[in-house]
Formats: sequence, C-alpha cells, structure tokens
Amino acid sequence: MAGVHGFSPDDETPVFVISVAAELAGMHAQTLRQYDRMGLVTPSRTRGGGRRYSAADVARLREVQRLSQEEGVSLAAIQRIFELEHQVEALRARVSELTEELDTARAQLGQGSRFFAVGSAGEIVALRHGQRPRPRSASQALILYDPRR
Repeated sequence: MAGVHGFSPDDETPVFVISVAAELAGMHAQTLRQYDRMGLVTPSRTRGGGRRYSAADVARLREVQRLSQEEGVSLAAIQRIFELEHQVEALRARVSELTEELDTARAQLGQGSRFFAVGSAGEIVALRHGQRPRPRSASQALILYDPRR
C-alpha cells in the first residue's frame, strides 16, 4: 500500500487525530471509535485521552473496511484474523531466534553438517561433508584350503 502523505504503512508514529484518520481511511469517526472499543484498531492516547492514529493504524482501518465490505467478513472474524496474524508473526520471530541459537550452538561445537557411515569393524562413524570412512586395513591372515576336509 502506498504511504499516507509521506508515511509508510508500517510507520507506528501516532500523528493523526480521529477526524483526519477517519478521512484518510474513508470512514466516519464514529466507526473508528467502534473499532477501538472492539479492539480491531487501537490508537495511541494523548495525556488528555484523545486518540492518535499512525499510518499503520490507517492502513489497518482500510484493511478492516476491505475485508468487511469486499469480502463480506464479519467484524468478529476480522478480529480473529488479526489475532492469528499476530500469532503467526510471533511464531516466525521465535523460529528465527531458535534457528539462530541452533546455528550458534553448532558453530561453537564445531558440528556443522555431519554424515554417518559404518566403519570397518561395523561401528557407526560420524563424518564431515566430503570425508570418507577409513578403508579397511589389508588383512595379513593366510587361509589354507584343504579340499580333503
């Protein structure tokens, strides 16, 4: 989505009073108050209690309107969609953190990608990429064959 008067849609700076945010979102100010009560879009508050909307809030208001009017999604369902999106974002962030921790731990242990093979005595041997198991040593045993036995 294009920026709102020079702001990017992810700008969280609360700068718009309710009348301006309503105009930017193409809604009535009372609709914004209702959405605030429902928790769909929660603007920042001034010390005096006035609502201040950010460009991200305006983008979210437009998304509520689109889902409601164009897709026919109920406001309760929109709220659930937003909750699930928030959960997905949190889970992605956690997966990223855990992946980073795992990579760090592997680097500290010196255990990048490992492969396993069976050694000459039948044991399992851990190998690094490109490494081969040691070949069997040539046996020095001499076997005599006696066909009369």
